[in-house]
Parts: sequence; C-alpha cells; structure tokens
Amino acid sequence: MGLTLHPLGPTIGAEVEGLDMSLPLTDQQHDWVEQALLQHQVLFFRNQAITPGQHVAFAARFGDLHRHPIYPHVDRHPELLLIDTAVTDVRDNAIWHTDVTFLAAPAMGSVLAARQVPAFGGDTLWANGVAAFEALSAPVRQLLDGLTATHELTKSFPTERFGSTPEALARYEKARKDHPPLSHPVVRTHPATGRKALFVNEGFTTRINELEAAESDALLRLLFSHVSRPEFTVRWRWKANDVAFWDNRITQHYAIDDYRPQRRVMHRATMLGDVPF
Repeated sequence: MGLTLHPLGPTIGAEVEGLDMSLPLTDQQHDWVEQALLQHQVLFFRNQAITPGQHVAFAARFGDLHRHPIYPHVDRHPELLLIDTAVTDVRDNAIWHTDVTFLAAPAMGSVLAARQVPAFGGDTLWANGVAAFEALSAPVRQLLDGLTATHELTKSFPTERFGSTPEALARYEKARKDHPPLSHPVVRTHPATGRKALFVNEGFTTRINELEAAESDALLRLLFSHVSRPEFTVRWRWKANDVAFWDNRITQHYAIDDYRPQRRVMHRATMLGDVPF
C-alpha cells in the first residue's frame, strides 16, 4: 500500500506517511490504520488538505460520529466540532482530559484536523493510560481495579462560561439535562487488546465513588499527576493540514494554551465507542 510508520517514542505516538486522506479508505488501508492505532495509540498525518466532507468520511469508517451538545460545529457538517479561539472559549482543552467521558458509551477515538495554527505555541500532548497503569505498584493497581468514578459534563463546561447568552444558556441547560453524572470504572479494559488503562481524567472525573471524599480527592490528585509523567506522553507541534487520530479509550490529551492572542482553528470528528468495562 506504500504506507510507512515512524514511531515517535517507545510508549506512544507514530507518524504515518503515504496515506491520502482525501481519498476513500480501502478495506486494506482501514485495517492497517486500525492496527497501527492499537499499537501506537495516536497517529499523525502531515499535509492532509482535506475538506470537511472528506474529514467526516474518513472518521466515519471507524465508527458512528458524535454531535457535541455544547460546542459549535462546522457549517453544513454537524458531526465536525469547531474549536476556534475566535469563536469559543476553549480553556477546557488546556487540561488533561479524555473526550466525552460524560457519555455512557464514550468515544472510541477522535480525528483532529489543523485548519489554522499559530506561528508558535499551541502544541498538543497525549498520554498513554496503559503505560501509566502498568507503572503503578502492584498494591495500588489492586486497589484501583474494581473501583468506579463519577464523570460530569459540567466539570469542564461550567455555566458561567457556556451560558452567557439566553441562546447559549438554553443549549447548555439541555446538554446538562441530557447528560447527568454517571460512573465508569477507574481502570478500563481495552475491548480490542485486553490491556488495562487508567480511565479517570481531570477534565470530567469528579470523585471515586467507593471512597470518602478526602480519600477520593487525594487519590485522584495522585492519578492525574501520574498519568502526565513525560515518559507516558508524546508532544506534537502542529502545522496547517496536520491530522491526528487517537484511541480515546486509553489516552488523555492536553492542548497547550500558550499562543494567545494568535488564532487557532481545529476541526474534530469524534467516533462513538462502547461502554467501558
């Protein structure tokens, strides 16, 4: 197929060359990309001048697409999230998070395309939840396995930032009603590989249900700090027309907010997954 894979580190991340995302994926290409994603958790593609329709078509080969309840979308493409610093307050991305864990069946993955990038700054970090879990001591792994945690939409989307107009407030209140707090396992088993990963994130996880509040707060602080250790991460410096595709089931990411007042415009398609176990 002419596809090549260049790992960016021993733990997470690889760059793919030889794929033209403007063309429909063949079954062989689909299977190759899927296996590469399972192996490296996040894949990067340079020089992909794709249209919104081509972006949607590529992502839809890997799952049904989610429509975000709060963020704006790209014109005529409700499946494409618009992340534009000139339009929306995107500070919630400048925190370690796993996408839409406020859903009962969170995302399988996301495909993020860079439309306009700052001259400097605006990198994104990804962390490998499997490597983070496996690096914990055996007693801590045993403690975590079997615990559950609450995930809440409102932790990253507070009213004061996303309900500032009557229209925005109505959309926000509907999103909050449609997405009440729910629980996921603290340690998730990947449905394809069977490997276990930490599945709590600073963006949406509010407490560990089986612990007292003080115990929960202390343990979550430890886990949030642990998963972001440099040896579990990869950092990507964006260029216009770059695309990243990550496995949302076992990764977290952090969009560094260090480029203001420059503008940054990204489009994201999010593929729905399965119920964590």
